[in-house]
Amino acid sequence: MRSTPLLVSLLSLGLAATACSQSETSSPAPAPTSSSAAVALPACTAADFAVEGAFGEKPKITVPKCAPSSELVSEDLTPGTGAEVVAGSTATVNYQLVTFSDGVEKDGSFDRGQTFDVENVGQAGVIDGWNEGLVGMKEGGRRLLVVPPQKGYGKGGNGIKPNETLVFVIDAVKVTPAA
Repeated sequence: MRSTPLLVSLLSLGLAATACSQSETSSPAPAPTSSSAAVALPACTAADFAVEGAFGEKPKITVPKCAPSSELVSEDLTPGTGAEVVAGSTATVNYQLVTFSDGVEKDGSFDRGQTFDVENVGQAGVIDGWNEGLVGMKEGGRRLLVVPPQKGYGKGGNGIKPNETLVFVIDAVKVTPAA
């Protein structure tokens, strides 16, 4: 398995569960007062995210102005045509990670030129969002995963801001069936 210390620490240690906090923005209250009232933004869907770049290229991810979903969002951006990731298989992937709250790139394998092996998908030593979100992906495909804190690094953060929603674009370079 090829990895970097940041990736290993981020993906393997961050299984803490916490509730997702919703982003809010202030707007003037409808009543004629001088105070402000918080207005909740609608939850993001996969279609709200802009991802530039083709399979095999480092993606540019733009985080929309909406609230993060409290559920795992998984959407194929480019459907694969090869073997399918199932529980127990190994997915060799390239990935890019940005944080939802600020859209900042935090980690990725594209710049390193090294793929990452997720061995025993479903039980792999990675965050729950990956164990769940990689299943069904096909070799040659690109997928968007928006991982809520309880399926990511939770309140511990593990090098990321606590309770952060994580936005990944993942390319399935190779899928190896379970032995």
